[in-house]
Amino acid sequence: MQKIINIDTDILSGTPVFYGTRVPIENLFDYLKTGETVYDFLQDFNSVKFEQVVGVLEMSKKIIEKSDKYCCY
Repeated sequence: MQKIINIDTDILSGTPVFYGTRVPIENLFDYLKTGETVYDFLQDFNSVKFEQVVGVLEMSKKIIEKSDKYCCY
């Protein structure tokens, strides 16, 4: 299994980053929120691999699917 996220107090004070980089995971969601694409993100942060982005998005989907079971509307 490939490591995707790293949380280390010595790297950006423990901000979750893409493993092997200093790129915060939050940057990906900021890009997507403003309408930019994954391609745009990867162009600007070339130390992040496409597979890492897909992994973060898949993890997020699983978390949302699980939390939906406990949500009220």
